Amino acid sequence: MNETPVKQMSKRAPQGAPPSSDTALLLIDVITDFQFEDGQKLWHNAHPIVQPIAVLKARARTAGIPVINVNDNFGNWQEDLKRQVERIMADSKEGREFICKIKPDPDDYYILKPQRSGFYETPLAVLLGSMEVKNLIIAGITTDICVLFTAHDAYMRGFKVRVPADCTAAVENEHKDEALKLMSRVADVDTSPSAEIRMKSRGEKQKN
Repeated sequence: MNETPVKQMSKRAPQGAPPSSDTALLLIDVITDFQFEDGQKLWHNAHPIVQPIAVLKARARTAGIPVINVNDNFGNWQEDLKRQVERIMADSKEGREFICKIKPDPDDYYILKPQRSGFYETPLAVLLGSMEVKNLIIAGITTDICVLFTAHDAYMRGFKVRVPADCTAAVENEHKDEALKLMSRVADVDTSPSAEIRMKSRGEKQKN
């Protein structure tokens, strides 16, 4: 007897399903206007990481590694990525500089998070699972809050995690250093500089 259409369809990947990749790059809260308490201080410390993140993203794209923007909506529940980018480009000089160098590309992915961790109440784990991702490179702001919580939750889910120290920033540099040491100690996170990350093409096993 022939299989039913439902069974036949179950053997095929869903239309538009993301390609498999051993590694993914998460960009945490790099789409922001810095218009919040300590925002200017954070911007001052984050300014030096813009170029390293831009280079890291370009390398990831060349290697076919998916880039996922994981962003806080800061209570703007009706905003999607496009609206966030448009608003920040129009209203924030600090945010505009970030976006101009790390602008989301059409084939990037976007996760909206309501809280500090990129995994909390979001489809991030489902997306990574559909891609068969095992290794995560996490960059962005802030090191001691959203990056820390996301890296910890990634470790708890069995991912191998890298947080390159030159691609993340915090309001206080001391807090950044403390967070990186904590991640390294309790979650086996590699905090080596981004230049030491070896990128391989999609389908090849990523060396960590």
